[in-house]
Amino acid sequence: MASTYHFSIFVSLLLLSFLPNLTSATPRKLFSLVQEQPLILKYHNGPLLKGNITLNLIWYGNFSPIQRSILVDFLQSLNSHTTTSHSVSSWWQIIQKYKGVSCTLAVGNQILDEGYSLGKSLRSSDIISLASRSNQRSEITVVFTAADVAVEGFCMSRCGTHGSTQSKWAYAWVGNSETQCPGQCAWPFHQPMYGPQTPPLVSPNGDVGIDGMVINLATVLAGTVTNPFDNGYFQGSESAPLEAVTACKGKFGTGAYPGYPGEVLVDGTTGASYNAVGVDGRKYLLPAMWDPQTSTCKTLV
Repeated sequence: MASTYHFSIFVSLLLLSFLPNLTSATPRKLFSLVQEQPLILKYHNGPLLKGNITLNLIWYGNFSPIQRSILVDFLQSLNSHTTTSHSVSSWWQIIQKYKGVSCTLAVGNQILDEGYSLGKSLRSSDIISLASRSNQRSEITVVFTAADVAVEGFCMSRCGTHGSTQSKWAYAWVGNSETQCPGQCAWPFHQPMYGPQTPPLVSPNGDVGIDGMVINLATVLAGTVTNPFDNGYFQGSESAPLEAVTACKGKFGTGAYPGYPGEVLVDGTTGASYNAVGVDGRKYLLPAMWDPQTSTCKTLV
């Protein structure tokens, strides 16, 4: 199962944003005819992840210590118990609103594969093979692939995936898109491949590829916990589900619309954009998540 995005929906909304510049009264009449439907992710009665979950990390390829620390700090921030409204942990608390979901994530073992043991062109089965190096039922194995690693479907239909095996252990994968497709998998820190070519935001940690990985890691982790075995919370088909975050694609702040991430916070010193603060004051930009209590996509700012 992969975190998916229905491109036709994006195009429809994008075309709507290019409507002619009519009088101020006409657009109000036009949009008043379009009633926004509630977004519902149906629960399909399958098992969800609960309790204390260990995240084991596989670093495939070359990641600098600073790059690894950005991603690990994000993971450690999920349960940091920070009480501010725009903390990483407050974003993760939305997950606890899903009926049947109650879990705490903690970073476990980390394996460095800097020798590219399976080469630099990986199939989906290779990702599962890498993840199987650590596979306990109380764990999620996350595979990170470096910028010079090509993965089947990467940049074409996905920026990351999550799934499970027949033995019922969960895994996730996220790739560094900096040199391959930053406009697709690191937006809004790079100009998009399609649509309005608005200036990109400044990435909060000074690394477009890694800050993009944070967005995609957040996306697949939320999907892993709320839909680990293809029968949890999702909308649409089992093979291409809209999940907790993919149902809210492209939204990071208030007023977001296709091509515009919304109003976010800006660091007064660096000019970097963010909406969440983690451990040691590290800043991140996190995507909206579907809130089951309001049936809306909730952003931190």
